[in-house]
Amino acid sequence: MSTWIRPIGRGWAVRDSVPGPDVDEFADPGRVEAALAGAHGDSLLAVQHPARTPAALAGGLSIEAALPQARATFERIRERHYRPVADVVAPYRIDGPDGIALGVLCLVDPAAVREGGVTRVRHTEDVYPDVVAERAAMLAGLGVATSAAMLVPATGGRELTALIERCCRGHVPSLSTVDGSGRKHELWLAGPGQAQDALLAALDELDLLVADGNHRVAAAAASGRGALLALVTGGPGLRIGPIHRVLAGTGLDPATLVRRWTEAGFDVHPGPPGPPAEPGEVTVLTGESAFRVTLGKAGGDHAVVEQELIRGVLGVDPEGPNVRPLLPGAPVPEDADAVFLLAPVPYAEVLAVHAAGSRMPRKATYFTPKPRSGLLLAEL
Repeated sequence: MSTWIRPIGRGWAVRDSVPGPDVDEFADPGRVEAALAGAHGDSLLAVQHPARTPAALAGGLSIEAALPQARATFERIRERHYRPVADVVAPYRIDGPDGIALGVLCLVDPAAVREGGVTRVRHTEDVYPDVVAERAAMLAGLGVATSAAMLVPATGGRELTALIERCCRGHVPSLSTVDGSGRKHELWLAGPGQAQDALLAALDELDLLVADGNHRVAAAAASGRGALLALVTGGPGLRIGPIHRVLAGTGLDPATLVRRWTEAGFDVHPGPPGPPAEPGEVTVLTGESAFRVTLGKAGGDHAVVEQELIRGVLGVDPEGPNVRPLLPGAPVPEDADAVFLLAPVPYAEVLAVHAAGSRMPRKATYFTPKPRSGLLLAEL
């Protein structure tokens, strides 16, 4: 029996719907705070972000200081909205306008290695240390995982998908729900037995890439809990969207941006306001203007934008407060000096970065469809 991938020993499955605002924990801090400010009653979002509730913000509470309230809220939510489960793995299907994923929810050791020291769970992107520290404190203090990272097999994804389909065929889901974006989520609970053994044996053979949740994987490793709630999925219809960048608080106007990039040797020309379909260019929206900058350099579009256009030419630290990620479809902040719209990162590039033992910049890929937070909670 595998020790690095294992069933959820003690957990809770939601009875009906996840309590609270329909905003997942993937949202940026401002959206989380706004959602909590408008919420009524207990919410899972308040458990996930206890220092961003109105009361915690008003009191200037740290994560550690806000944890007692988070634990109390969790206990109330667990009693009212969840039912206990034990020793289960959970085949899970997501079907929506942004793709199809069939996977298994289970516990994974984020620090597991093969013989010879090869890491079993490989990060694909760099992380923000402050975000990791915040989430690690939350996991360490609560001892329960409320959302799952999404891990994809480096190889063997089709075989995993076929096995999950066989295990679920003819069985009614234990839970079926539709989220606010129209994705259908179906979840089965597989206790001890032949199906669970087959799924765990198949998962034990895989090396996994972090498709979504690099910060959650790092936080799980740093929390000391020794486990991560993960959805391991090979598709069959995963999609990769871009994560854009916002430049704010610099006071740089459109004319200055164009002049400085042109003087640095970049080809800057008028262009349509949408993101490029293929890598090699970035669309820049600033003021009422839209133009394209030809990147045309090795190393990936996100790296060139951050390290050359922003850091090298403008002298702005891409790791500082003046540069923020922007999810697809999210509103542009009012204080934006410029928005960089990037093309999606091809999956072949993700695999190439993994094969080279490297990582992409933080917040470079937006894998969909994502598992819904709060459908299945796991004690760590």
